[in-house]
Amino acid sequence: MVKKITGEEFMREATGTVLVDFYADWCGPCRMVSPIVEELANDNADMGFKKVNVDEEPDLAMRYNVRSIPTLILFKDGKEVDRVIGFAPKQRLQTWLDSHK
Repeated sequence: MVKKITGEEFMREATGTVLVDFYADWCGPCRMVSPIVEELANDNADMGFKKVNVDEEPDLAMRYNVRSIPTLILFKDGKEVDRVIGFAPKQRLQTWLDSHK
């Protein structure tokens, strides 16, 4: 399961390899990628998966320069290593994650 986090929780939750899904409830592509991220979380138990609602956490979105949603950012020990902007199919996202393991 992908855990929704707030700005206060963000740094505490960003240890190891973590994928963070920056999204908004009203965003169609976000709603399309959300179940894919859930599946990826189930398939990749060695990683953390988190969600950040940009409407509820605008400062966090600004901090990471999130200008389009969905934006998936991959962190390793709290540092950004890569990102995917917009909708992507599951296989592309899994290949992307695998390239960073």
